[in-house]
Amino acid sequence: QLQASGGGLVQAGGSLRLSCAASGRTFSTYSMGWFRRAPGKEREFVAAITWIGGSTYYGDSVKGRFTISRDNAKNTVYLQMNSLKPEDTAVYYCAAANERTVVTAPLLYNYWGQGTEVTVSS
Repeated sequence: QLQASGGGLVQAGGSLRLSCAASGRTFSTYSMGWFRRAPGKEREFVAAITWIGGSTYYGDSVKGRFTISRDNAKNTVYLQMNSLKPEDTAVYYCAAANERTVVTAPLLYNYWGQGTEVTVSS
């Protein structure tokens, strides 16, 4: 129901845009989020957005570099990642929470995509 894509290999300082396409049900009232898990590390909140109103929230480590957005017509959420650093290397997951406000806690997310891998070389 959530399909993440857009990952790949990029040099430090480069950019990538991840997409998360939702299907099978309506997520029009859900909060959508991106998380990541780097090798040997805990899952980390990256960004979240509400479908209604488009309120956004970012993790401290990506603030000012990443931008989350949504296209309601395409039922898709994006994560534009600029000024990438090697420490951004991780598997990125999109998720949907049945909440009307932005959600940062992974336990509150009901649906998860399969993940897309991002590797940033130095």
